[in-house]
Amino acid sequence: MLSSLKLSHIVAGAVAVLVGYTGSVAIIFQAIEASGASQAQANSWMLALGLGMGLTSLALSLMYRMPILTAWSTPGAALLAVSLTDVPLSDAIGAFLFCAALLILTGVTGWFAALSRLIPDALANAMLAGLLFPFGLAAFSAFQSDTALVAAMAVTFVAGRRLFARYTIPAVLAVGILWCLGDGSFTHSASVDLTMAEPVFMMPSFSLPVLIGVGLPLYIVTMSSQNMPGVVTLKAAGYAPPVSASLIVTGAASFVLAPFGGFAFNLAAITAAIGCGPEADENPKTRYMAGVMTGVFYILVGLGGATVISLFLIAPTALITTVAGLALLSTIGNSLSAALADARGRDAALITFMVTVSGVSFFGIGAAFWALVVGIAVNHLITPPPPNTATAGTAANPARP
Repeated sequence: MLSSLKLSHIVAGAVAVLVGYTGSVAIIFQAIEASGASQAQANSWMLALGLGMGLTSLALSLMYRMPILTAWSTPGAALLAVSLTDVPLSDAIGAFLFCAALLILTGVTGWFAALSRLIPDALANAMLAGLLFPFGLAAFSAFQSDTALVAAMAVTFVAGRRLFARYTIPAVLAVGILWCLGDGSFTHSASVDLTMAEPVFMMPSFSLPVLIGVGLPLYIVTMSSQNMPGVVTLKAAGYAPPVSASLIVTGAASFVLAPFGGFAFNLAAITAAIGCGPEADENPKTRYMAGVMTGVFYILVGLGGATVISLFLIAPTALITTVAGLALLSTIGNSLSAALADARGRDAALITFMVTVSGVSFFGIGAAFWALVVGIAVNHLITPPPPNTATAGTAANPARP
């Protein structure tokens, strides 16, 4: 295996981890804050997430000789950031375990295709856009409270999208950090923790409203917005991904690490594109080493979870919200575009989006679940069926006697 290792594998692995963390770690931090976790528990979250991504990427890449990269569920983290307020941490852990069990069950039974048909893609995308919308909005709201910082980051974002699209978010984060260092915006009362993170076991408890309102939507967004694109990314690179096995492995990792903060793992899409591309290795047969190196780097960064958390604790709020919001703009736009593309189901998709954004809650169950319930009902009642081309052709050209 070591004889196949190339410098390009190491570079691709390092870049994938850098993009993965800088693109969404701010959202993870907001989810941790919403859960009410202590700093020791927050460090454990980051340790569990790093170890989970690292070990699953290592295992799958080595077992199947493919660059199979995994990731935490970024849309899932966004869901948690808006759903865990006033939810006991033990109930949240129970929801993580429930989601993990559903992932394993999906892999064991091979229900992936059937479940993807149960919820229309337009509604799943509408719910995802609604969940992420407040994060995008927060980036622009921060402009009023910290104009200079947000403006500098926004200009970097626009320039990056034009000149270096793959590294836009890391560049935005770097500019934000440099700006805060220059004007002294970092909190000097807090110190950077350079110690190794330690696991903290958090006892789960199970609440039916939380399982339905948090655990089930977490599973849905992880499947629809993470695993499905992950499969497509691998197929586009010429690989035949082991879908069921990947779900079992990532689901099992989620189940084992959930009590320590590892809320959901899945196939990666954006970072997988880095490991699957010819830049990682011109030879597709040895390209799996990029996945191996990604796993190694994830483990190393996970062990430094305490440092990651302490860096975010000293950062100004505007820096975190702007990075998170700009990182999710593409996902929000793509989700809205996919949700509203088909005019026949546009009303149902728009209603799903609006219910999600509204944040309504009934019986302790959050808006994401009710958005899907209402959206599916509306879609069933008012969305016309697709035109029957054969019937239409017969009507237009009746058979001659």
